[in-house]
Amino acid sequence: MAGKKASKATTTDGAEAAPDGAKSGGVVGIALLAVGALATSFATVYFLTPSAPVEATPACAPGESPAVAESSIKPNQSYVELRDILVTIGSEPATRYIKLKIAIICDTGNTTIVTDAEPVLIDAFTNYLRSVELTDFENPGFYSHMRDQLGRRSQLVLGGGVSDGVLITEFLLR
Repeated sequence: MAGKKASKATTTDGAEAAPDGAKSGGVVGIALLAVGALATSFATVYFLTPSAPVEATPACAPGESPAVAESSIKPNQSYVELRDILVTIGSEPATRYIKLKIAIICDTGNTTIVTDAEPVLIDAFTNYLRSVELTDFENPGFYSHMRDQLGRRSQLVLGGGVSDGVLITEFLLR
């Protein structure tokens, strides 16, 4: 018979070691692993659950209606659209540009002030937009920052009581 015998090695104290290729641990190792996983799962849930009872959110009574959110549009608010703004972006050759259409938010009585100041507004917006790098537009958080910066410039040009901010109605980066 041509059978293969597993070779056994002896340790220094004379005890026989496991044969070559034999796995150690077996069922006991798997059981210990399962017990450890259960213990850590229990500990995670136990220690991360708030100790105080969570109050239920109040529900509307059958005859009540829920509170309605206030509108951000004021009754006497107007929007004055400016001409398109076209600015090259970056310091490289003029291959990339941004095209914006902006509306100024103001009270109805201040629309003529905004219309008269349109060239100064466009100049202030253009100066800011020329300082923006192409990499800034790759950051999604930049767009709210850009709207805030344009709003600040409109308030500087028109005064704090005239401009209530800006809306970017069209945006093209090419």
